Amino acid sequence: MATEKAIFAGGCFWCMVEPFEEQAGILTVTSGYTGGHVENPTYDQVSGHYTGHAEAVEIFYDDEQLSYEELLDIYWSIIDPTDGEGQFLDRGDNYRPVIFVTNKNQEQLATASKEKLAVSGLYDKPIAVTIEPAAPFYPAEDYHQDWYKRNPERYQAMEKARQRLMGMKKFKRRFFGRKK
Repeated sequence: MATEKAIFAGGCFWCMVEPFEEQAGILTVTSGYTGGHVENPTYDQVSGHYTGHAEAVEIFYDDEQLSYEELLDIYWSIIDPTDGEGQFLDRGDNYRPVIFVTNKNQEQLATASKEKLAVSGLYDKPIAVTIEPAAPFYPAEDYHQDWYKRNPERYQAMEKARQRLMGMKKFKRRFFGRKK
């Protein structure tokens, strides 16, 4: 087994854990903070916009079972890549979408994946997701870990709302945003 690490930010980390965690080859998914200037930030500091950090997930995976490209595909499917100001109802720099790369190979794969998405014709706006070097990752407080498992009703309500918003955006793209 070859263990690798991936870090993605894309809105509230509560909604980013399950889509990755349910994949074969995933070893751990940890909610946390990265990309800012404060060491060991708290949720209150990050949500108060005092740290420059984004909510993110750190994923350890077996790359013999699951590739980084497959993780990128999952990432693109759970975010709105044209919204650099947050995701869905989550607004602000702490919810910005970022692919944090840990090495040159990840940077090349992420860049190629982003470029492929940009020319796909699926979006009428530019892809706003940034690709940045991985910075120190700070695990969030314990009550944020496995949140979707411990709060299934609330998570399902949030996920339904997110899926509705994604569905409306897809509908608009399909019927009103496609370039001819």
